[in-house]
Amino acid sequence: MYNRKEKKYFENVRIELLDLIPDENKNGDILEIGAGGGNTLLYAKENDYANNIFGIELFKMEDSNQDNEEFSGFIIGDIEKINFPFQNNKFDVILLGDVLEHLVDPYTVLNNLKKYLKTDGVIVASIPNIREWNTMKTIFLKGDFQYSDVGILDKTHLRFFTKKNIIDLFENNGYVISNIIGSNSKNPSKYLRRLRFIKWFKLLVFEEFINIQYFVVAKIK
Repeated sequence: MYNRKEKKYFENVRIELLDLIPDENKNGDILEIGAGGGNTLLYAKENDYANNIFGIELFKMEDSNQDNEEFSGFIIGDIEKINFPFQNNKFDVILLGDVLEHLVDPYTVLNNLKKYLKTDGVIVASIPNIREWNTMKTIFLKGDFQYSDVGILDKTHLRFFTKKNIIDLFENNGYVISNIIGSNSKNPSKYLRRLRFIKWFKLLVFEEFINIQYFVVAKIK
């Protein structure tokens, strides 16, 4: 089903993820899993988020940046099946932008990734929130669990998470969450830049019903 998606699905620059990288983890080695055409990683190198960039994507994309010489390594393969060629304690940052929900076993993947992170390295991830109101309304009031081409009920999603499940996913696999931010915007970069003005939003009783996705920054316990 991935080959039915529009090319732009794989070409977005995930600035909102890069902006969550702590300052102490910048300008090092970064791995993006689900790197698409490689645009986010190239942006990261050009804008001082990382010095060395590595990517993994499920399939080869023609007319993309996957073969760009700026990459220190770019692997085509299924992360649940391939053997990573990286040394232990390699990366300052591992990006997982809307990846974990696509996996058969995200729990094992997260657990295995720990050995490739430096002691003070971070995982920065984004995960859809199935508890979002419009999704719940469709399921419970209309009785319709209809998959779509994009969004929370994307046809390629194999796992579904609420905020609680996201926290458990990381904490039960050896991580400490240092930051978790909900976004109710279809433009998450703009939303995250505005957070300093709307921190009160997190205090709302219905916060978990409004957020489309959660952004997580996690370190090894």
